[in-house]
Amino acid sequence: MVAEWISCLDKKPSDRTGEELDIIYSRLKGLKVFETFDPALLQQICYFGYYEDLEKGITLYRQGDIGTNWYAVLSGSLDVNCSDADDKNCVTVCTLGAGTAFGESVLDNSPRAATVITCEYTELLRVERDDLLKVWERNRHLMEGFFTNAIRPPSPVSVPMPTTQSKLSLYSKNPSDRILFIGQQIRAGLINNFPGIIADRQISLRTYRRCCVGSQLVDWIIQECNAVHTRQQAVGMWQVLLEEGVLKHVCNEYNFEDNNLFYRFKEDDCGSEQGPPGACAPLADTNMLQECFSTLAQMGPDALMRLMLKKPPKERTAEDLDYIYEELLHIKALSHLSNSVKRELASCIQFESREKAGTILFKQGDEGNSWYIILKGSVNVVIFGKGVVGQLHEGDNFGQLALVNDAPRAASIILRDERCHFLRVDKEDFNRILRDVEAKTERLKENGKDVLVLEKLSKSDGSQSNKYTVMAGTPEKMVEYLLDSCVDCRDDDERDYFVEDFFVMFNVFLSIDKLCSLLMSYYHEAVKLEDGLDLKATEQKKIRVVRAVLRWVDLIPQKMGEEYELEEKRKKYRLRLCVDTTA
Repeated sequence: MVAEWISCLDKKPSDRTGEELDIIYSRLKGLKVFETFDPALLQQICYFGYYEDLEKGITLYRQGDIGTNWYAVLSGSLDVNCSDADDKNCVTVCTLGAGTAFGESVLDNSPRAATVITCEYTELLRVERDDLLKVWERNRHLMEGFFTNAIRPPSPVSVPMPTTQSKLSLYSKNPSDRILFIGQQIRAGLINNFPGIIADRQISLRTYRRCCVGSQLVDWIIQECNAVHTRQQAVGMWQVLLEEGVLKHVCNEYNFEDNNLFYRFKEDDCGSEQGPPGACAPLADTNMLQECFSTLAQMGPDALMRLMLKKPPKERTAEDLDYIYEELLHIKALSHLSNSVKRELASCIQFESREKAGTILFKQGDEGNSWYIILKGSVNVVIFGKGVVGQLHEGDNFGQLALVNDAPRAASIILRDERCHFLRVDKEDFNRILRDVEAKTERLKENGKDVLVLEKLSKSDGSQSNKYTVMAGTPEKMVEYLLDSCVDCRDDDERDYFVEDFFVMFNVFLSIDKLCSLLMSYYHEAVKLEDGLDLKATEQKKIRVVRAVLRWVDLIPQKMGEEYELEEKRKKYRLRLCVDTTA
């Protein structure tokens, strides 16, 4: 027996009664794919949508076709396959499951970017192109957050950033339960502790109902939360609520700013204008309010960083640049760069977000336009003829090879997760700041990860020397490199001061016991040849360890405070023990 809601969807839109539209709406509103839809928008989808079910192995459309429908997956799954220009190599780049939607290319009448085939019995909601265009024109402001990539630029990497600080990026219209609860508690705290802060306000003969002033919100959170010490910190906390859709500018034109702009809570933006703002507000719990502040204080720095990175470089203030620079110091992918390079990057690095899993960031063979660092989410690395050859996660970076070599992209990058966040350096800035650095950089990789990053040094005349300096690496590889390359067994060699630098700073990332263990392992490691041991090379390894340890001992200060002196005596004892054992 066919379900009632399916029977309703099988009818022509003009033949559906109001009761039947309510039945369709009741069924669709609980599905993941429509959870971010405004009720008014979903009602129109219910009016224009059709039900479609397909068996396994059915081709819905082919790469290059001109689209005729937009689809939402109700159940089942479909493979998305891409082929190269000659249609010889075809790979599956991702699988679309229940709760996903696809086919927005119908909005700009562009060819399908991939072939879509059902993996199993699949149920779809289908909206025809002409009908979707009607909905789009009527509800563009409601659909832009969902159809992030609907009207696509010529290349995914050339998406322009906002041209002015005031223009909003696309933020969530459906807050997470956690952030929604925090917003409700903070609104209740405002109403109970600061009466009148949420009020009707008038400017230029226009009244904005139930809104707050940005600077007053900053004042209040500094007053109520002991953990907030600066206005900038408070701005970051409010920006978290704005990005999640709990708070919004009354005209949807601005991020959160510490000035006289008007903002409104989600509960005050529901259309009801009856009664005072606090009529239905819950009582604020002081302890719970402080926990909410604490959560926002942890999330605030990242939101503030995104807020600054969304500004065009020319509009960033000196305070913005200092803040961005401090945050870049903690980015793993930049750890091998000098501080001066990071400070230059602060003036040009940009933030980019992509909402939908399966989005192609760039394709194999495309011109390289940007270098990327993953802040949140993960991506697949896809090569024609081989499929998915790797995955990159938070902290990883990609795209610099095409820029350094001025070559086409060697692989396609496709989002694995929803709402991926990236840092991006465009080609012009990369060439100006980083190209020479990357050209002089050598990377030792294990299992696809950098374990040692070296930079070739320059001589006083500007030419490159044969020596390298260590920029980053795992403790084990840094110790191995130090002993192999920096502590020579010959007495007449020039002294390499990386050894001293390492022994002065190692305790930041390595305990003394672990370091001694690594030195002992290197000391006892024999150099083997096909016909036995290389006794000379093995002896040289032992000499390197002894020399390194003696140079370490020489660095320990002789006259320090009593507490430091006691610790250093212990350290000397362990070092001498190591020397005695290895000598």
